[in-house]
Amino acid sequence: MSREIYGQIADFARELTQEKDLEKALITISEEARELLKAERCSLFMVDCDTKMLWTKYADGIGRIALGLDSGIVGKTFEKHEAIIENNPYENEDFMAKIDEKSGFKTRNVLSIPIFDSKHEVIGILQLLNKLEGEFNLSDVDVLNFFANYISGTLELALMFEE
Repeated sequence: MSREIYGQIADFARELTQEKDLEKALITISEEARELLKAERCSLFMVDCDTKMLWTKYADGIGRIALGLDSGIVGKTFEKHEAIIENNPYENEDFMAKIDEKSGFKTRNVLSIPIFDSKHEVIGILQLLNKLEGEFNLSDVDVLNFFANYISGTLELALMFEE
């Protein structure tokens, strides 16, 4: 990962601490993740252990999505507690093609990564779709892991205040 990307993430983290509105912060997080990895879309799924659901607080280009904790690639990311790269999503049995069918969007590739809280429990999943140039790779995972570490505190606090 280049020093430039570290600097961009650090600058973003400073800006994020100034944002007091949760909805705006989530949009800002999604837009920054999409820009960092040059992806077409980014969705931020939050984990609700009480209802055993993953739901989007912000889904770029589509309405709210709600899934079971074991559904889709995001569900696998939650279960495994690790990043998943899928550069052939329609060949993956966990890929939920119905969402593409419903929205008219065509997913070419997916990078899904967990966001951990201070107790190392998964509180959210960042999912990026369609890298603009090429396929998602391990370097992208490194960048998004670093980014997720920066945003996790903001999300954890926001969730505490929502309760």
